[in-house]
Amino acid sequence: MTSTLTALLYLGLYLSRTISTQKQILSKPIIWAKPDFMIPKGMRVLILCQGTPEAVEYQLYFEGHLSAQQSPKQLGRRNIAMFRIPAMTPLTAGQYKCFYRSKELWSNPSDPLDLVVTEMYDTPTLSVHPGPEVTSGKNVTFYCRLGTATNKFFLLKEGRSGRPQHRYGNTQVEFPMGPVTTAHRGTYRCFGSYNNHAWSFPSEPVKLLVTEGVGDTSLAPTEHTSFSDLWDLDLLTTEAEFQQDLALWDHTAQNLLRIGLAFLVLVALMCLLAEDWLWRKRAQEKANGASSQERRRRFRTQRHLDK
Repeated sequence: MTSTLTALLYLGLYLSRTISTQKQILSKPIIWAKPDFMIPKGMRVLILCQGTPEAVEYQLYFEGHLSAQQSPKQLGRRNIAMFRIPAMTPLTAGQYKCFYRSKELWSNPSDPLDLVVTEMYDTPTLSVHPGPEVTSGKNVTFYCRLGTATNKFFLLKEGRSGRPQHRYGNTQVEFPMGPVTTAHRGTYRCFGSYNNHAWSFPSEPVKLLVTEGVGDTSLAPTEHTSFSDLWDLDLLTTEAEFQQDLALWDHTAQNLLRIGLAFLVLVALMCLLAEDWLWRKRAQEKANGASSQERRRRFRTQRHLDK
């Protein structure tokens, strides 16, 4: 019985360590910027990083190098670190990532945050052809022009998620679009740039109006969303996914624990059956040995009497 208990003890310890190690896999944090990812030169910006409620330390990396570290602040149910940039410059524009620590473990890195400094160059002009008002199904082309030569242009639509469109060119580029639908309605701006993180002043806005054609069933946006609001929407979506991931992991960990306990019970039963079989076998062998000795004793006694 001692061997059975020893085996169960070692198995339980192994299972406990395995589940504990798996539970210590940390989800990646969320990173975003306020008021926006595009910041005019000289303006301040706040980089926020959100980890799990157990996070005790955060680190911010800029272009792959440690830039700052901070203790978290508790904002409601959120565990957040805030990293302030007093004045945006080309030296502070670039790609940021953050990490957090819980106990002795560090998380995986966040998704990259690309901070852009604007108002670095002259103001480009933006136009759309054949015009700002078209029927759905038609093709349109945006033209972005900058008097001073550059090497890259960006076109952004206010309220649109995802990365801005970009084209390479010296003084003017084209952004073809279409066939357009009512979902293309909105306000557009363009920027010139010498790199991905230092942009010109924004162009004057150009509003594209797409009227419904015959048979057009596409849905038009019903609300205007600013760039700043867009980051809040992205944050809410990402945070919901983050919480879902945590719930999914808790559910998985519980299933692993149940499977482990069931396996432990099965092994215990097998050990008990093996122990019982060995005990019966030894008892039988002992009984057979005693019977053989008794027969030999009787045989010797009988031979002695015959003599």
